[in-house]
Amino acid sequence: MRALFAERGFLEVETPSMVPSPGLDLHLDAFAVDAARPTFLITSPEYQMKRLLSGGVPRCFQLARCFRRGELGDRHNPEFTMLEWYRAFSGVDEVMSDTEAIVQRVAGALGADGAISVSGKAVQLTLPFPRISVGDAFARWAGVPADDAIALASSDEERFFRLLVDAVEPAIAALPHPVFLVDFPAPFASLARLKPGDPRVCERFELYVAGVELCNGFGELTDPVEQRARLLADQAARAARGKPVYPIDERFLGALEEGMPPAAGNALGVDRLVALCLGAASIGDVLAFPHGWL
Repeated sequence: MRALFAERGFLEVETPSMVPSPGLDLHLDAFAVDAARPTFLITSPEYQMKRLLSGGVPRCFQLARCFRRGELGDRHNPEFTMLEWYRAFSGVDEVMSDTEAIVQRVAGALGADGAISVSGKAVQLTLPFPRISVGDAFARWAGVPADDAIALASSDEERFFRLLVDAVEPAIAALPHPVFLVDFPAPFASLARLKPGDPRVCERFELYVAGVELCNGFGELTDPVEQRARLLADQAARAARGKPVYPIDERFLGALEEGMPPAAGNALGVDRLVALCLGAASIGDVLAFPHGWL
């Protein structure tokens, strides 16, 4: 991975593991380090890496230790390795190209020759990996027209995710090749910008390989006013569900106000990728000390 990023002109960086805000994603909970002076272990190094973009670093990557409370299973560990990278003055197409190269390079380094074997099934890694929008995926595999699927994300989020988990993801898992799921409905934009020309969706993508979600990438939102509004909405949503409400990272917003260049980035689960390439059923099989062994 490091060699690939060096070839592409990236700077490897290290950012803090203890931060004043771990992010406000409704589905991620953080480990608190110091309640007296709110400090948390990172769920992602995203805020700090974007501050580097604003500070003039055009391309950066990091192999970061990340921590997420309540995540444990075949594809989750409370402490895990994340590969995260950002490209200034680039879009999601360039970052998806990086992602394809990473998967192919790691698979090759681990002995796979153009394909990996998952549960006895061959998954071809021929480039480029196909891309399908969330709307088209719902139309194809869940029997819901694309426009209706996009609208459903706003009107009935629970049903949207039930169809995603019960119909779309199993169909993607059965494919003999990886697939990028792109153009997520706007309510799931998080820190992604809305797609120019179609604000119903956002520039967000996920790569699925044999049913495993490997990454979550964005065309990055750089508007500080819109970003603050989203973070305030996230705080309200967390409070409404009785979840811990983390502070807003004012220095991150300050970096956006100073001027973050247009950019795209991605966060990829390294343990998941290694497990896939080795045909392991669980990421615990590729960790020296999975959570249950502590």
